[in-house]
Amino acid sequence: MPISQSFPSRTLGSVNGGLQVSALGLGCMGMSEFYGARDDTQSMETLNRALDLGISLLDTADTYGLGHNEKLISRLITERGRDAMTIATKFGIQREKGLYARDLNNDPAYVRSACEASLKRLGTDRIDLFYIHRVAANRPIEEPMGELAKLVAEGKILHIGICEVGTETLRRAHAVHPITALQSEYSLWTRDPEDGVLAMCRELAIGFVPYSPLGRGFLTGQMTTTDDLDDDDFRRAHPRFAEGNFQNNLAIVTHVKQLAKEKDCTAAQVALAWVLAQGKDIVPIPGTKRIPYLEENARALDVTLTTADLERLDRLVPSGAAHGERYTAEGMKGVNV
Repeated sequence: MPISQSFPSRTLGSVNGGLQVSALGLGCMGMSEFYGARDDTQSMETLNRALDLGISLLDTADTYGLGHNEKLISRLITERGRDAMTIATKFGIQREKGLYARDLNNDPAYVRSACEASLKRLGTDRIDLFYIHRVAANRPIEEPMGELAKLVAEGKILHIGICEVGTETLRRAHAVHPITALQSEYSLWTRDPEDGVLAMCRELAIGFVPYSPLGRGFLTGQMTTTDDLDDDDFRRAHPRFAEGNFQNNLAIVTHVKQLAKEKDCTAAQVALAWVLAQGKDIVPIPGTKRIPYLEENARALDVTLTTADLERLDRLVPSGAAHGERYTAEGMKGVNV
């Protein structure tokens, strides 16, 4: 897909030469739910600005707003044309409207029906990157992968992705059909992929797409209390934002902000620069629904962290530094399978 000549690109995976994408993607989930009230006009302005900047990898899922997010992307396709963007979407999480509780479904028949439904909502004939959003532990990974391979052969999806899996599951899935990208949470306060998964991705030539690279906004340094969050913001129930954990985690932000001050940039840009510096096969997808934050994130590519800077952050914010679990027990369904 075309990328602005002024915006760098990276390559995910090696299937058919890999999938070339903008070096930074845009996570679109918050445009539909979880992070307070949605504003479609504001979101469309942000999506258009992303394409103008050269950020063309758009990450969505059928469960975001229960289809709303994909329909939002379809409006962008109508305005800008299909070839202006690279669309990544996902299947596998089933929820009822207004509820966070979820079931995981990897049944092959559901794989196909979910793909067809996403194609219809998006208003396109192909999905560039189709992820298994969460792996159901009660079904062999070979079953959904077999159906995804058929969808590739039919041209309905161009690349296969998988989310939040361990090394054994990743290897088994890749043996059925090459995986182009693994998407998992990864940031200065979530270092789980360093326990073998990143190494496995490199062994198998699989790209890595970190979501929540800004720690759900915490690492931006803009938050001092959860009282600033909307009543329906899911972070109010997030373990790392809970009373006690929130205050302890502010120490992490202090270190990031200090380095940002020395670099004459923002804490968000340091946090993103850290993720980007972990390898050229890594493409973070920070989410936002506001243009100023989008532009701030894009400028993280101009921030250079030296070896000394990276060593300093590793020392001050080591793996496991964050207080609290990554999700509630419900949210952890299908994580690190």
